Amino acid sequence: MAADIALTTAVPVERPRGARPGGRGVSGRTRRTLIAYVFLAPFLALFGTFVIAPAIFGAWISLTDWSPFRDEQNFVGVQNYLNLFTPGSTTSADFWESMRATGIFVVASVPLLVVLPLLIALLLNQKLGGATFFRTLFFAPYVLGVAIVGVVWMYIFDTQSGILNHLLGLVGLPDDIPWVVDTPWVWVSLVGVTVWWTAGLNTVIFLAGLKGINGDLYEAAALDGAGPVRAFFSVTLPGLRPVMLFITTTTVLASANMFGQSYLLTNGGPGTATRTAIMYIADQGLSQNNMAPAAAMSYILFAILAIVSVINFRLQRERAERVSS
Repeated sequence: MAADIALTTAVPVERPRGARPGGRGVSGRTRRTLIAYVFLAPFLALFGTFVIAPAIFGAWISLTDWSPFRDEQNFVGVQNYLNLFTPGSTTSADFWESMRATGIFVVASVPLLVVLPLLIALLLNQKLGGATFFRTLFFAPYVLGVAIVGVVWMYIFDTQSGILNHLLGLVGLPDDIPWVVDTPWVWVSLVGVTVWWTAGLNTVIFLAGLKGINGDLYEAAALDGAGPVRAFFSVTLPGLRPVMLFITTTTVLASANMFGQSYLLTNGGPGTATRTAIMYIADQGLSQNNMAPAAAMSYILFAILAIVSVINFRLQRERAERVSS
């Protein structure tokens, strides 16, 4: 009997990991999860209030004939969506014209916003003096608000008294170019301003990606006889594939949602040539009080951008699998 008591006293009783005496404690993993959600709570509350809730409300509005001037709203199903695909309806022609303007801007701006920042990042990645200064110089325009950018470039592009036409005249070039009042110059102006304004962010992201590529890969490529061009296509581009996917996707989405530049510089003109989808949706929903058709337009735009993003992800993944195999 004494031996059994001594043995029981000598051998400690094992408890579940993280449990407290009495069995009422929580594990360390659960406690860390709770702490994480506590810190995430403010963001989740804001995200739910200003993103999730408006998205759900907007989806409901698109299925009704919602009007701020009526107490009762009638459910119309997908009629607002069908009207967008029905020639002759009040919204179809104008909406697809604005989608065409959006497509022109995306096709014209995205390649420049990917290729140009990549080339600048390659230069800044070299061991050159003043690289930090030039990095700051390229990124500086991005911190400006769209209102400031629009007002400054509006004065620069002014046909009568703009500094750009004045400088062109000094060097013997035409000094009456209609930068913001006639096509195709309006597209040149909008794309040029957007590249000047936002290319710095992509440059910094590309530069961070270049810093993450293992230098031993370049040494191995040099030992195999690869020159700078071959090393770029065999080492740099494969190493930048995740960064390239991120930049391409975000740039397409940002360009497709362009609003401020066109609103401030051209006001959608000449005529409605540069009136983008976001401008038309805002006009219909906020100025014309056609909230239901505007909500349907926004979800059509969302669906198209989602499809484009999925295609981009699939193409990048298939290219990566082809290279790895």
